[in-house]
Formats: sequence, C-alpha cells, structure tokens
Amino acid sequence: MTPELKLTSDTLALVVIDTQEKLAGAMPAADRERCVRKIGMLIEAARLFDFPVLVTEQYPKGLGPTVPALRERLDAFEAPPPVVEKLEFDALGNVACTDALDHLVTHHGDGAIRSVLVVGMEAHVCVYQTVRGLIGSGFHVQVPWDATCSRDPGDQDVARGLWTRAGAIVTSTETVLFDLLGSAEHEHFEAISKLVRNA
Repeated sequence: MTPELKLTSDTLALVVIDTQEKLAGAMPAADRERCVRKIGMLIEAARLFDFPVLVTEQYPKGLGPTVPALRERLDAFEAPPPVVEKLEFDALGNVACTDALDHLVTHHGDGAIRSVLVVGMEAHVCVYQTVRGLIGSGFHVQVPWDATCSRDPGDQDVARGLWTRAGAIVTSTETVLFDLLGSAEHEHFEAISKLVRNA
C-alpha cells in the first residue's frame, strides 16, 4: 500500500501506546521527558483538530496508569478518549483495543479514518508491533519518532528501521503539527505555534 503522506484531521486517529508511570520511570530521563512532552502536544492537537485518540495501558496492575501529564491532557477532552488495558504487545492483538479502534473509525465523521499516528513506549516492542498490526489491517501509519522512546536508546534506533520496513512513515511531532495546519491562515495556527514555542 502506498503511504498516505498528507495528514488531514478528518481521516486521522492518534494511538498512544503504554505511556505508564513505572514504564516511563525506566526510560532515560531526557528521552522520557521529550517523549511525554511531544505526546502531550499531539494529544492537544487531537483536541483542537477534533480527531480521535485511543490510549493503551500494558498490564497497568504492574506498570501503573498513564503518566499524570498525559492524563491531564486527556481529561481536557469533552469526552475523554478510551483507555484500554492489554497484555498483548501488538494492541491489535487485543479484542478490546480492536473494538475501540473500530468504534473510533465508524463513529468519527463519515468513518473515513485511514491514517494513524502511533506514539509511546517502548519504541521497539509495543509501538513497533502495533505499527505492524495497523499496517496489516490496511491503515496508513506515521510514527513521530520524538514521541516514542525505549529503555535503551539503541533500541529506538532499531525501531525506526523496523517501522520503515513495515511500511510506516517516520516523521516528527512538529512535522505532523504543521502538516495538519497547512497554512498560517488556519484557525489553530496561533494555538499550535504556542505549543511549539513552549515545547
């Protein structure tokens, strides 16, 4: 399938993978802070542009809930996005996740979601396997590399190659945000510019 390069809010969803307290605590501090900050920007963009978000949590009993900084962003939605617990590394291997994704696809606008942004932890395990699963299910996938991390930075480098080999586009958070805007005349230009300046 030819990757879909142009992102449009009416055909887009954001999947946030396993950004949980104990897992985040195992990441290198600088990588963790960057990853959480960039995911927060993308969640805010989803709220502004009104595209759906799905959040997963891997074994929350052991790894804890989603980190507070992102929970606050999610709680700002009029209808907070679904948070789905899983044990599978590929979110699409979990029935509750696939059901939640199907619901988002069929209940957002005209049900024309074709592209998915995938972010989260760990880049080379759950992010990669979910990317592979989404592509196998017919979605166009983009991965903002700076909104992912792994315990070992070398594994994040490996992940980039795997994402590409699977058929995803490796991008960055800022690239995504300005692609959604398309023009400095967009109604959300000032809000997005402020997000970028404060990052």
